[in-house]
Amino acid sequence: MNSYSYPPLSSEVRFLLPIHYLAWADDVLTPTEAEQIRTIIGRQTWISEEDQIWLAPHLDPASPPEAMEIKSWLQMIRRQSSQLSSEEKYQLLSLSRNLSSLGEGPDSQELAALKQIEKALTGSLQTEEALKEALSPKADPSPEAPTESASFSPSTLRKLLEGPQLEVKENVFRLLSDPAFSYQRIPEKSSDYRELVLEWLQHLADRGLGALSYPPEVNGAGNMREYIAVFEAMGHHDISLLVKFGVQFGLFGGAILNLGTREHHQRYLPDTGSLALPGCFAMTEANHGSNVRGLETTATYQPESDTFLIQTPHDQAFKEYIGNAAAHAKMAVVFAQLYTEEECFGVHAFLVPIRDESGKAMPGVTIGDSGHKLGLNGVDNGRLWFNQVSVPRENLLDRFGQIHRDGSYHSDIASESARFFTMLGTLVGGRICVPMGGLSAARSGLAIAIRYAHHRRQFGKPGEPEIPIMDYPSHQMRLMPLLADSIVLEVVQRILADRYCQELPEGEISRELESLAAGVKAVSTWHTTTTLQECREACGGNGFLSINRLGNLKSDTDIFTTFEGDNTVLLQLVARGRLTTFQKSFGKMGIGGMVNWAGQEAWRVMSEMNPLITRNTDSKHLLDAEFHQAAFRYQEERLVWTAGQRIRRRIAEGVSPADAFVEIQNHLLLMAKAYVRRVLLEEYQSWLSSITESAEKEILTKIGQLFALNALRKESGWFLEQDYFQGTKSKAITRLVEELAAEVSKESLGLVSSWAIPDTLLYAPIQQEPES
Repeated sequence: MNSYSYPPLSSEVRFLLPIHYLAWADDVLTPTEAEQIRTIIGRQTWISEEDQIWLAPHLDPASPPEAMEIKSWLQMIRRQSSQLSSEEKYQLLSLSRNLSSLGEGPDSQELAALKQIEKALTGSLQTEEALKEALSPKADPSPEAPTESASFSPSTLRKLLEGPQLEVKENVFRLLSDPAFSYQRIPEKSSDYRELVLEWLQHLADRGLGALSYPPEVNGAGNMREYIAVFEAMGHHDISLLVKFGVQFGLFGGAILNLGTREHHQRYLPDTGSLALPGCFAMTEANHGSNVRGLETTATYQPESDTFLIQTPHDQAFKEYIGNAAAHAKMAVVFAQLYTEEECFGVHAFLVPIRDESGKAMPGVTIGDSGHKLGLNGVDNGRLWFNQVSVPRENLLDRFGQIHRDGSYHSDIASESARFFTMLGTLVGGRICVPMGGLSAARSGLAIAIRYAHHRRQFGKPGEPEIPIMDYPSHQMRLMPLLADSIVLEVVQRILADRYCQELPEGEISRELESLAAGVKAVSTWHTTTTLQECREACGGNGFLSINRLGNLKSDTDIFTTFEGDNTVLLQLVARGRLTTFQKSFGKMGIGGMVNWAGQEAWRVMSEMNPLITRNTDSKHLLDAEFHQAAFRYQEERLVWTAGQRIRRRIAEGVSPADAFVEIQNHLLLMAKAYVRRVLLEEYQSWLSSITESAEKEILTKIGQLFALNALRKESGWFLEQDYFQGTKSKAITRLVEELAAEVSKESLGLVSSWAIPDTLLYAPIQQEPES
C-alpha cells in the first residue's frame, strides 16, 4: 500500500480537522457551506495567517482536496479516537480537543468557532451520525424492513434502478439542495433569471461537473457515464439550468470534443469546462429546421489569407433558437456548407467568435434575442447572422474532413453522405441525455401527484369519512400506467447510456444504437409531456398553482419533443433504418431463404392466431412475458413487411423511392413506434431476469406487465383489425390493466420513494401531507 505524507499540521488546524474532514467526507461541499465556513474562519484571531493560507484552498468547492489527503485526515482522527471512551469518540468537541490542546474552556474562541461551523453544515450533516459512520468498522447494511406502504425496500429498489451511478446522483442532489440553488431565488424578469442560471452554472463548473466527459489532459475526468448521471439528476431541479448545462458542456463542448482534434481539445476545452469560454451550438436555421443537410450558411475558404468567410446568404437563413447566444456566449460552433476551390463538400462545423471580452458582438456578427418563450426563460435563446466573418483555417473542426493550405480538401470518408451521418453520429449523446433529463422531470411530477393523491380526500359514502382520491379506479388508471412506463423507460434509458459509453471510445457509434437512441428519445419525451399534463390535471386547481411546480415542469420540458431533433422526423429516420435492415436481411437470404422465412413466419403467425389463442382470456396467459413479446414482435414485423410492400408497389407504378417513402409516412411512424415498444419490452424483461431480490422482483414484474398490457390495450384497435385478438381477449386485457393499476397503486408511495428525490428539489407543498 502506498503511503502519503503531508506537512505537519498546527494545533489550530488539528482542532478543526474533524469538522474539516466531515465537510469533505462525501466529496460535496456546497457553495453556501464553503462561503459560510470561510467567513467564520476568516474572523478567528486565534488562527495564524499561515494556517489561514493553508485552510483557504482546502475550502474551495472548485478544487477539493485529494482523496488520499482526506484519507490521511481520517487515519489521524481514527488513531486519536482510539484513546477516547466509546461515548466520547463520537463527540465532535472531544475529538477536536484530543487532536490538540485547544478548546478547553466553555467560552473559548475555538469552541465558539467549532459550533458556528457545525451549524453552517446543519441540514446536510449530522455530526454524531457522520462520525459513527466514519469511525465504525464498515459492514453491509441490513435490508430495509418493508413499510406499511410497500412490500419491498425502496432503498434496495433504488440501488437496482440506479446501479453504479447512485453515489454520483446523491452528490448532485446534495449540491442542488444547497440554498444557493433555491427556487425561491428565481426572479420574475427573464433577464435576471438568465443571470441567476448563469451563476448556478458557474457553481457546477467550479465543481468540475461540466468537464466530466472531457479528457483528463484538458482538466476533465474522462467519464461520460458520470456526466450523463449528473445530467439526469439535474432534471429534478430547474430545467433552464439543465438545458444551459447541456448547451455549454454537452453541445458546445461536445462538438469540440467529438468533431475536433487534439489541438482543438487543448486550446478550447479547459476554458469550456470552467465556463471561462461560454459557447453555443449554432446548427438550426429558420428556413431549414431539422433539415441539417440543407443548411444555407456558407463557409468559403480563402487560400490567400488562409481563412474561412462565414456568411448568412439571406435574411431568412439566420441561426435560430440558439441557446446561450442571446446574452452569454463568446463563441459559437457554426454548422455551414464548406466551399473550397468552387466546390461544396457539405456541412462542417466551425468555431466562430461572436462576442469580445466586453460582451460586444464581433465585427460582421449580428445577434438577436428569440424572445420570451412558453418555458425555459432562464435560457438565453438567440439568433445569429454572419456577414463575411473571417476565421482562421484551424477553426474548422476537422476530425472528419481537412482543408490543406492550398485549398484542397481531404477526408478519410470518401462519401459526402457517409461523412455527414458520421459527423452527426458523434453527437448522439444529446439524444441520450435529453430524454433522461426529461424523464427525471416526469418522475418529479409523478412523485408530487401520487403523494398528493394518497392524502387528498374527496367524496365517499354518506355519513362516512371521505376517501383518498388514489383509491378511485379512475385515478389509478390516470397515473399508474404512466408510473409503469416511467420505470421501464428509466431502466432502458440507462442501459442505452451504458452502451453508448461503451461504444464511444471506439470512435464510432453503431447505426443500430444511433437509431434506437433516436426512437427512444421520441417516445420518452412524448411520455414526459403526456405525464406532466396528466399529473397537472390529477392535482386539480392545486396543480395549476406555480408554487407546486407542475406547470413549470410541463412548460419547461414541452420543447424536449423537438430538442435534438423533432420527434416525428426522428421516427422517420428510425423507420428508414428498419426498412434498410429488413432489405439487407432479405438480400443475404436469397430467394430460397426468403421463401423459407415467409413459410416459417406464416406458420408462426397462424399458430398465434389460432382461435384458442386469439380468444384466450386466462390471466396466466395474459400476464405471460412470452405472450407480450410475441404480440409486440408480430406488430413490428407486420408493419415492416407491409411498409416494404407498399413502397415496392408504388415504385412499380413509377413513383420515385423518395416520393414513395413520403406517401406512406403515417404507416412508417406506426412501424417505428412498434419497433421502439418492442425493444423497450425486451430490454426491460432481459434486465428483470437478472434481478435476484424477490420482493423487488415481484413489484418490478408487475410494472413490466402493466407496461406491456397497457400498450396492448392502447393498440387494441390494430390487433383487432389484424384478427390477432378477438373482442373477448381485448376486454380481458382492459380488465387486467385496471386490476394491475389497483395493485400498483398500493405500492406507489414506495415506488416514488425509491427515486429519493429530495423535498428541497420537489419543493411542491401539495406533495406533503397536511397537518391535521
